[in-house]
Amino acid sequence: LREPHVDGHVALLRHAEAPGIGDPPEFALGDCSTQRNLSPAGREHAARIGAAFRARGVAVDQVLTSGWCRCVDTAALAFGTAEVWPPLHSFFRDSATGLAQTRAVRERIAEWSGPGTLVLVTHQVNITALTNLFPTSGELAVLAPARGGFAILGCATVD
Repeated sequence: LREPHVDGHVALLRHAEAPGIGDPPEFALGDCSTQRNLSPAGREHAARIGAAFRARGVAVDQVLTSGWCRCVDTAALAFGTAEVWPPLHSFFRDSATGLAQTRAVRERIAEWSGPGTLVLVTHQVNITALTNLFPTSGELAVLAPARGGFAILGCATVD
């Protein structure tokens, strides 16, 4: 994790490495066996993300995640626990919900007052719709809440 420091801000995190694109045709939200899941390297990377936050003394007040297993697992391995929040669900297959989800996430970010960090674990498609950034697996965007939205302070990775 490199600067900028995320304490008091929002960390918008793409799930760690889960090989492939999208999900298999038999995808079911409640069944991890039907989903694209974290690789062993992705699981290790998620744990390093959490360790980097702790090593730098970043206070994490809340972790929200998409319900996709790769996001839930990234959040759990990095931060110990997370709450599934449907606006973070992927809309890769069904872009019809994208605008409403993006609006809900934007509002949640704008309302965050900390003082610690809000971590949002989600998918590339969601992050791109929100920020116009194209994060790699496990990359995060650091956001500063602002009235009606946010400012992008930068991106960070854990090697």
